[in-house]
Amino acid sequence: MTKSRKMRQTSNDGNRRYGRWALAKGLVLILALIASGCAGHTELAPIGPPALAVWTLEDLSLPGTTQPDLAELMTAGVMEAVEADGAYTLVERERLLAILQELSLGSSELAADATSLRIGRIAGARLMVFGAYQVIASQMRVDLRLVEVDSGKVLNTATQTTAAGNLSGWLQAASMAAQELLVIR
Repeated sequence: MTKSRKMRQTSNDGNRRYGRWALAKGLVLILALIASGCAGHTELAPIGPPALAVWTLEDLSLPGTTQPDLAELMTAGVMEAVEADGAYTLVERERLLAILQELSLGSSELAADATSLRIGRIAGARLMVFGAYQVIASQMRVDLRLVEVDSGKVLNTATQTTAAGNLSGWLQAASMAAQELLVIR
């Protein structure tokens, strides 16, 4: 075998070895990229303001101390404050009620916060406002809490009080509590 032929054969063997290593490294790199892509799955952040649902405020007053349908009026005051704030997309109450009817839940299941959060998630809400009001002697107190639907974490709370005999004061207290609630610390 001539010297030039030996050099070409050695060169070809080296190219084959290099080609095999390049192929192996390429396959390892592709597998690593695929694995990192699967492990690093992240959800895209929703576009626009976060959706917020307001659950009907609960009347914790003693029987006979409040007026019928006041919970709906208080809830409407909270919803108006959320809408006026403009930082959130308000989930329609009709949508929440339709989901409630579709799920056919009993009253004991509705009392559970986990059920309420599940309904909020189905409605597309990222946040929910829960609350209650209570008349005690000459005072009315409204308490609200802002909850993250996915984690159940309470992000903020707010409380307002007003005179018990002043219905417009009750609505104003609900609105002021909602405004305070939406300022997340």
